[in-house]
Amino acid sequence: MRLIIMGPPGAGKGTQARFIADHFGIPAISTGDIFRANVSEGTPLGVEAKRYMDAGEYVPDEITNRMVRNRIDEPDAAHGFLLDGYPRTVAQVEELDGMINFTGHQLDAVLCLVVDKDEVVKRLLQRAQTEGRADDTEDVIRRRQEVYLEQTSPLIEVYKERGLLVEVDGLGDVDEVTKRIFDALDVVPES
Repeated sequence: MRLIIMGPPGAGKGTQARFIADHFGIPAISTGDIFRANVSEGTPLGVEAKRYMDAGEYVPDEITNRMVRNRIDEPDAAHGFLLDGYPRTVAQVEELDGMINFTGHQLDAVLCLVVDKDEVVKRLLQRAQTEGRADDTEDVIRRRQEVYLEQTSPLIEVYKERGLLVEVDGLGDVDEVTKRIFDALDVVPES
């Protein structure tokens, strides 16, 4: 299975990504993890990315694309993967298409966790209190939600037009959401 998971901050992507990866026997690949690994290992791409990250800027598509390409070329991703945090732009969608097509496969599905914005804000505020995240104020959380919508709505439309979008209600008990995801994905044919 070659999958992408999308959803606003706080939708439970990280939690569900682990279950999905285990279920299909594929690696869950987070761009945040890829960035951190490259930076900590001091790879040439990591050194380049760190300059942008230290300045508080987005890592340019060119660097991000190369990191993702390198990661999905690793042996554990030969039979599939779950991407979290990539693609973030329409240009990255096209780049990913090329990466996957090169292997003779195609993207199987794009899972989008659909959640109520106010419910997610409440969830993130609770998490901020329990984890002591003083910077996660309601204003900051709501702004992140807006940025997500602005940046990802074009991608959601692209994947909807291609017939790859699988929307799942992301609210409720973790096990309930996981069951909904498996029910939706277990009928998707693998490339």
